[in-house]
Amino acid sequence: MKSFARTGKRNYYGGNWASFSFSGILSWLKEYQENSDIVNESPTWQEQILENEEAIALSRKDKTIQHVEVFCYASQDLHEDVEEAGALQKNHASVISGNPTEAAHSAYQPSEDESLCTVSCEMPTEQTPSSDQETALEINDGEVTGENEKHYDDKTRVKSASEEETSENVPTAEDTALQPKKNRITYSQIIKEGRRFNIDLVSKLLYSRGLLIDLLIKSNVSRYAEFKNITRILAFREGRVEQVPCSRADVFNSKQLTMVEKRMLMKFLTFCMEYEKHPDEYKAYEEITFSEYLKTQKLTPNLQYFVLHSIAMTSETASNTVDGLKATKNFLHCLGRYGNTPFLFPLYGQGELPQCFCRMCAVFGGIYCLRHSVQCLVVDKESRKCKAIIDQFGQRIISKHFLVEDSYFSENTCSHVQYRQISRSVLITDRSVLKTDSDQQISILTVPGEEPGTFAVRVIELCPSTMTCMKGTYLVHLTCTTSKTAREDLEPVVQKLFTPYTETEIENEEVEKPRLLWALYFNMRDSSDVSRNSYNDLPSNVYVCSGPDCGLGNDNAVKQAERLFQLICPNEDFCPPPPNPEDIIIDGDSLQSETSEFSVIPEANSETPKESTSLGNPEETSQ
Repeated sequence: MKSFARTGKRNYYGGNWASFSFSGILSWLKEYQENSDIVNESPTWQEQILENEEAIALSRKDKTIQHVEVFCYASQDLHEDVEEAGALQKNHASVISGNPTEAAHSAYQPSEDESLCTVSCEMPTEQTPSSDQETALEINDGEVTGENEKHYDDKTRVKSASEEETSENVPTAEDTALQPKKNRITYSQIIKEGRRFNIDLVSKLLYSRGLLIDLLIKSNVSRYAEFKNITRILAFREGRVEQVPCSRADVFNSKQLTMVEKRMLMKFLTFCMEYEKHPDEYKAYEEITFSEYLKTQKLTPNLQYFVLHSIAMTSETASNTVDGLKATKNFLHCLGRYGNTPFLFPLYGQGELPQCFCRMCAVFGGIYCLRHSVQCLVVDKESRKCKAIIDQFGQRIISKHFLVEDSYFSENTCSHVQYRQISRSVLITDRSVLKTDSDQQISILTVPGEEPGTFAVRVIELCPSTMTCMKGTYLVHLTCTTSKTAREDLEPVVQKLFTPYTETEIENEEVEKPRLLWALYFNMRDSSDVSRNSYNDLPSNVYVCSGPDCGLGNDNAVKQAERLFQLICPNEDFCPPPPNPEDIIIDGDSLQSETSEFSVIPEANSETPKESTSLGNPEETSQ
């Protein structure tokens, strides 16, 4: 059995995969500002390097985040005594006047209706509220009767460990008092309800038959998480948002499609499910784009748009026919496993998933050291292998293998690396982009790029039942591959879908678009496609892992984790199911004899469209 220890300079788990409360994201912004002001000092660890050793210095600055800009549109009636509910200490905010066109790390004075500002917060970074709670996961399609039916219909049903947790978003007298006018949400209220927000730095969903779902079930890590179904697939056409029918039932119940279109769409989707069996149908079109291929299939422009942007979710120019058919098949293959859409979302945000794996690791002796930075790697000159690291205290830590995130390497090490960038935006709004009878919809929308060279923007809208935002608001994530800065890439889409919150519109109940209360823009480094050979002079026992990629799913991260695991532990099973608690023997020498008795969690029958995966409570909390 190998021992594992992880050190990191951050004071939260997950790096760029993390999730924060509202005060936590303000602290993260402050950390970004302070990181920009770091001055490289002469290293003291050089004195500890021996004659037969050399050092690879690591970077003190995190350069994975750039072009941070924050807009606050909600009423700026912030009082000095306003603090986050349940906070450990008073929340102090500082605002400095400046030019509204500059980056947000220079905080700004808010104006009456619209302000560009970074609010520096001295609160300790808050992780998701569920971090220290035991939960039981049950993913199924059980129907809910009674008055709650409208909130949980067509959703993954999730059971919590306590009723108090599931009723967090039930309105109380205090909630009512916080809203003196209908639809009026102030910045003070967002601050006070900050613990109800869980804001992800990276926006992704889980394909219901994707590698991450399979890994969560196999390893039993899913016992630490809860999930909800994405309830709607949306499209943006001719200036309006509409729902896309994707399942068989949705297609035949749709009022948007004619009967002829319904037959055409079902025939094409049936072909996509088994397109490999009919190579003659697409071989002649392999070299053209998927968009051009759809035009040859006698589909109406309406159907072509739905298939390209809302089912395959591919680009008009970048994806060829085979890529589009694969993406369409993957989408259809994931339908019906847990609901009417292919996607799941973890309660409390994507940032829960790294913490779930941390918990499982900690149960079996893994050690995590936050706020414990590493100064350099120590390399033996003769063997050219890394033998130790030197931490911020000058302590030398010895190991056989070293796994380093790309962001820790210095400019000298990365001088030949070419990075891509991800444009990200996080919005707080007052209602959904497509209003329906239920206010608990979780939606995904793709807005295609209008100009040549621009990329499609992926929009994921989360409702309060996902435990990512306060009651009466929605949390919206926008993501695309970077062309310019995040604001330049994403603001045109924001303007199409939302309108800035202004006091003059408060009394108007018929506002055409949802009101925008708060917005964050930033660019994030995408190192997912960087070859290891691009880094300068890395020892063979130093392994590089990347940050998040721009894709919707998590398959790239799972494949990378498994590949690195096999390099360090060849011929070992990747994330095997843990033993039953009653089978664990404390004697370390006896653990190997128990491997054959590990309980494998059977996957539910995939033949039925409505299947369930149930995992019980963990026997003990690991953190």
